[in-house]
Amino acid sequence: MEPIVSVIMGSTSDLPVMKKATDFLNEMRIPFEVNALSAHRTPEAVEAFAKGAKERGVKIIIAAAGMAAHLPGVIAASTTLPVIGVPINSTLDGMDALLAIVQMPPGIPVATVGINASLNAAILAAQMLSLADSELAARVSAYKQSLKKKIEKANEELKGLEYEYKTN
Repeated sequence: MEPIVSVIMGSTSDLPVMKKATDFLNEMRIPFEVNALSAHRTPEAVEAFAKGAKERGVKIIIAAAGMAAHLPGVIAASTTLPVIGVPINSTLDGMDALLAIVQMPPGIPVATVGINASLNAAILAAQMLSLADSELAARVSAYKQSLKKKIEKANEELKGLEYEYKTN
């Protein structure tokens, strides 16, 4: 089995945040790989990874980084594959990472999800891949339906709350 999604993080300290992404990719039966590469500490390895990813069959890269958060942009500069950036909350409530990832120059786009929102990155990757995979599209659709059912159930449970001035 060869990976079609690559999950890259600047440090293994990002793994607890990225676990939601890897769990979702696994649940959707999307082959993926996980690596730690640093834009600042291993720049040559990042460039080699980005330049070789497409040739290895990778279709989408999810790149997480905190603080200076250059990893997603550096990867995007070296590949034509879609890159989804996940800003990690490590300093300044993650705003520094968010701004570093989202403010890319023209021609070097990085799709960016919310701070620590690795699950949304994986869902976006699955939705992109499902354009060419009807079985995956069905799994993604079923997942989305489960979200709807979860909210409907929660709303029903709220009806059991009792307050003197609650009207529903």
